Amino acid sequence: MTAGETANLEKKQAALNQEERNMRKLDNGKLTAADKKTLTQQQNQLSKEIYQDKHNSAVQNTNPKSEVGKRQENQQDRIAQGIKGGQLTAGEAAHLEHNQAKINQEVRADRQGNGGKLTAQEKAQVNRQQNRQSRQIYRDKHNNRHQ
Repeated sequence: MTAGETANLEKKQAALNQEERNMRKLDNGKLTAADKKTLTQQQNQLSKEIYQDKHNSAVQNTNPKSEVGKRQENQQDRIAQGIKGGQLTAGEAAHLEHNQAKINQEVRADRQGNGGKLTAQEKAQVNRQQNRQSRQIYRDKHNNRHQ
């Protein structure tokens, strides 16, 4: 899956989690049968979207050769580890994935404009963006909010 697809799914999962919390608030911490049915339907729909995204033709570059590509892959791995380990909430993961997707899109656009290469200035800019992203991943993974 691409960073953009992952960001979209994480955003939807965060919204679903918030909806469940809101439903529980309305009924003294419990879910009604109607609430459970609604949530189950929404979770099933999200599950179908995950399956579709995992099995479509859009993929991340799984063998990056450039320094920028390797850094992007490393950031994606760190986000995935935070999700898997429960260190990132769905909302945090969605935000991080969205930022990563924007950086990836900018790199693609810069490369298209320069015949497949990045200028030294563009590389420096991407590096600064990745440094900010790296710090944000660290902060989110260590803020004691858990999934």
